[in-house]
Amino acid sequence: MSESSYSNKRLAKNTLFLYFRMLFVMAIGLYTSRVVLRTLGVEDFGIYNVVGSFVSMFSLISGALTAAVSRFLNIEMGRKDSTKLKDVFSTAINIHIILAVIILLVAEMIGPWFIRTQMTISLDKIDSAIYVFHFSLLTFLVNLISIPYNACIIAHEDMKIFAYISFVEVSLKLLIVYLLLLFSYDKLVLYGFFMLCTSLIIRCIYQIYCRRHYAESSFRFYMDKQIFREMFGFTSWNIIGSTSVILSNQGVNILLNVFGSPVVNAARGIAVQIEATINSFVQNFMTAMNPQITKSYGAGDLETYSKLMMYGGRFSVGLLTLLSLPFLVETHYILELWLGEVPEYTVNFARLILIFAISEAMSYTFTTGLLATDKIKKLQILVGGCRMMNLPISYVLLKLGMEPEITMVVAIVLSQVNLLLRLTLLKQYIQLSIKRFYRIIVLKQVISILLPLAIGIYLTKLLPMGLFRLAIMVFILIITELCCLLFINCNQRERFYIVDKLFMMIKKYDYKKHR
Repeated sequence: MSESSYSNKRLAKNTLFLYFRMLFVMAIGLYTSRVVLRTLGVEDFGIYNVVGSFVSMFSLISGALTAAVSRFLNIEMGRKDSTKLKDVFSTAINIHIILAVIILLVAEMIGPWFIRTQMTISLDKIDSAIYVFHFSLLTFLVNLISIPYNACIIAHEDMKIFAYISFVEVSLKLLIVYLLLLFSYDKLVLYGFFMLCTSLIIRCIYQIYCRRHYAESSFRFYMDKQIFREMFGFTSWNIIGSTSVILSNQGVNILLNVFGSPVVNAARGIAVQIEATINSFVQNFMTAMNPQITKSYGAGDLETYSKLMMYGGRFSVGLLTLLSLPFLVETHYILELWLGEVPEYTVNFARLILIFAISEAMSYTFTTGLLATDKIKKLQILVGGCRMMNLPISYVLLKLGMEPEITMVVAIVLSQVNLLLRLTLLKQYIQLSIKRFYRIIVLKQVISILLPLAIGIYLTKLLPMGLFRLAIMVFILIITELCCLLFINCNQRERFYIVDKLFMMIKKYDYKKHR
């Protein structure tokens, strides 16, 4: 079997494992979100969303840091230097411990003061909010120290373990829902504490697995100065990028609390959960693909490097659009089915955050490609700086009295500016015509989104809201989007390949059926 064929099979296998994981996590997550919202109430749910944002912050910072550690591990794996591999892993752990201590000191100095003096929280909830802050901060730090172990699994492309451990994690979160109903103590505080316990258990499982299966993951207090300088420099620039994401997302979340109320935070929190659930389909694919993009660049195979980025970008947007369209059209009805009572602002936030996710998906593979080059200073300064503008711009617009949803509109515009910046930087490494990219790829993707969306909006005028319309809508939108992807997004060679594969699958099925 050729190396290319083996890589493709491994990519497909890893993606499959991650999808099984995601489906299970999504099913339990949607149920627990509904129960937690009802158990805590809209106000407490909003408080946890804004004060406990360190937990969601982890998902933003961890991706960048995991990519950084995975890159160094992948390079040493390619060189087959087991001693250096162990040095890289131990150095990575030490770097993350240093970061955890710094974040702990800064956050504990600022966090409680900010909650007491600056945030819109009723007086009887202040103490509970402080407890939630402490628990959420500890949860974040536990997850931060776990990053090298997650990166080690990704570098080995052993994605099935993520699926298995996720089953344990969501089962524990399901148990949290039951415990919240069982105890009469302050449920907001209990929820923060139980989330911390879950994080500690999952971290122990990852660490035990890595130590038993990967020789390099035996941690020791070792610090190679050269590796430290390289990794700390790379990680520091990545943290600047991650910080820009945190300011853009969690900073705006705090602004919404200052100018609004916990109800607005609850609405945005629900919208973020929806986006995270749908976006996880794409993230699973990217988690499986990212090591191959990095390895192709490391091997000097720029043709494969370029193809993987282009293919991954188109696939990410297509898949995310396919999943988002029914929700974009039937937002209110789906939210009513899921939550029962829909908090104010939730519908608009949900729609805008999905559009933002589709916009961001255009850049996923290009970000991975640029990180692989190790020349990320310009990337983080330009892209991170642009993303950070979301906070001051949103502040000015909210100060002028505009509606809370304007913050998402700003984020969408800046996302497209960042796509252009990433493409400009990428021109240094591959032959890329930015004008041609927008004409052939972005324009086709926009048409593939707007055409089925227009059909869906037209159908809402003809049919009354209900399960029947939802079923009809899902079927028509998926069929329309698949046709758009096949006949607008794909070129002739790709269409022939897909049709040929479909015919082969049908013939294989018929052969087995008649044996």
